[in-house]
Amino acid sequence: MRIVSGRLKGRRIIAPKKLPVRPTTDMAKEGLFNILNNRLHFKDLEVIDLFAGIGSISFEFISRRTERVTAVDANFDCIKFLTKTSEELDIDLNIIKSDVIDFLGKTHLKADLIFADPPYDLPVEDFQKIENLVRERALLNEDGILIIEHSKHTSLEHIDTYTEQRRYGNSVFSFFQIKS
Repeated sequence: MRIVSGRLKGRRIIAPKKLPVRPTTDMAKEGLFNILNNRLHFKDLEVIDLFAGIGSISFEFISRRTERVTAVDANFDCIKFLTKTSEELDIDLNIIKSDVIDFLGKTHLKADLIFADPPYDLPVEDFQKIENLVRERALLNEDGILIIEHSKHTSLEHIDTYTEQRRYGNSVFSFFQIKS
């Protein structure tokens, strides 16, 4: 995996093979960040990266000068990798070890953008649960966006706050606009 743009552009992040992750492809990341680049000012954002894994999305935001990024993952080895990589890159990343559903049910953090990249085999009801918790707990700032990455075999269009999706190979990014 490499960081595709920003001040850390080109830096390679090589995760140990034992980690239970499926990093977002460089092509999909580049597509996603091209969309976001036309809609947002990265420096001013507060971002929460759920199911952060090896931090691919977190590091992209930080590379683009986003100062407040929180990465959440339940796996101890992923947390260890995120911590080590943040130190090596000399960046400030708020890292939280927690089950994502528990985190969403308890956190008082609010964000402009919440990105979730759960396992592709997650039941559809759990995708809905993520959206419900973000909406019910008002975890997004005004005009905030929830983006959920999922397999092309999963449809989230039935969720009320769904606005659009973009597909890159086998990956789909579904966007949700949750009004405050």
